[in-house]
Amino acid sequence: MSRWLRGAAAGYLVLQAGKTVASLRAAAAAPPAVEPADDAIARVVVVQPILSGDPGLEDALRDNLLSLGGARFVWLVDEDDPEAQRVVHRIVRSIGLGDFSAPNLPRTVRSNGLGDPAAPRVEVRVCPPAPDGINPKLAKLRPALDGCADDEVLLVLDDDTRLPRASLGALLGGLERATLATGLPAYLPGRTPWARLVEQFVDNNAALTYLPMAPVTINGMCWAMRVADLRAIGGFTPILRNLTDDLAVAGAVQRGGGTICQTASPQWITTTVESPGHYVRLMHRWMLFANLLLRRQPLGTVAAISVLHGTHPNLLWAVLVGSVRSRRPGPLLALLGGRWLLLRVVHRRVYGRSLHAPLASLVSELVQPAHLGHGAVQRTIRWRTRTYRVRSDDDFSPVR
Repeated sequence: MSRWLRGAAAGYLVLQAGKTVASLRAAAAAPPAVEPADDAIARVVVVQPILSGDPGLEDALRDNLLSLGGARFVWLVDEDDPEAQRVVHRIVRSIGLGDFSAPNLPRTVRSNGLGDPAAPRVEVRVCPPAPDGINPKLAKLRPALDGCADDEVLLVLDDDTRLPRASLGALLGGLERATLATGLPAYLPGRTPWARLVEQFVDNNAALTYLPMAPVTINGMCWAMRVADLRAIGGFTPILRNLTDDLAVAGAVQRGGGTICQTASPQWITTTVESPGHYVRLMHRWMLFANLLLRRQPLGTVAAISVLHGTHPNLLWAVLVGSVRSRRPGPLLALLGGRWLLLRVVHRRVYGRSLHAPLASLVSELVQPAHLGHGAVQRTIRWRTRTYRVRSDDDFSPVR
């Protein structure tokens, strides 16, 4: 038992060390995080589909206006989401846009920056509900593309995501190398233990997942593409019936002969996770999407992803159970110490600070097999305000 435990712990650490080295090499070769030039940022159109429900929504939207001054913002708000309309109303009034309030809500309002090139330029569009079988996020993005010029850069940014100005510089640098540039997600600390589990799942896996391998998908929370290149592949219209918008966009780019640049500069996310039910629903949706991704990959890619990212939780369980049963804590302590050190190295290099919370990190990894199994067998997901029955990426229907 002792030899077997030591071998399992060593296998875990060797695999983790290999991913760490590969991630750090990829980060060193990635486009640098630099302040973009004023003329470059002036050509950026930040498109944000907005939904209410998160208490941090207004702060996140305001932070991006401050961080990305000089860019043009397009905020996409649902006509049946009065709370999101109220949030946007408060912000646009505070920057001098004027009145923007229900019930006489215009379809589109604009601010031209009040003559200051560094001031916010905001356009708010009110969007009708997406038809059944159409991805609601992509349905909102499609008309936003119509108002962009070919020489502009479309930056899709989720409403809970904060993009530092230097990370935008990395994305623009990525577009000098590839057709599409995508960001690296990281979480700011939340208020509940359930939020901490979500944070640790992302923070301990994002860099080690996105950076070492050739891109098979993108970070749908933050990606950028030249408008002319996006229009050349048909815009969003050909992928409207795909549920996983990040995978659909990546596939459309690659089918069109384009390439994807994975940057190593973070975008900071704040998502409120108030309850265990909310946590389970969120992880279930992500794992179902991961299952859809694996279905579309060649067998070799599936095997590589399974080994690199599916082995760790099982080895961790084996060492934990074996150490308890044999009353030999040495292998488990060595594994946990090495794991902490390697994650700390990656975090400090990529994010500039350690994001590791030891207990939440350990629990989040131990429960991953359960979440993956849940995503494989339960095909109904709750996504914001909608519930879908998912049969495949392009075959889903609302549940009423």
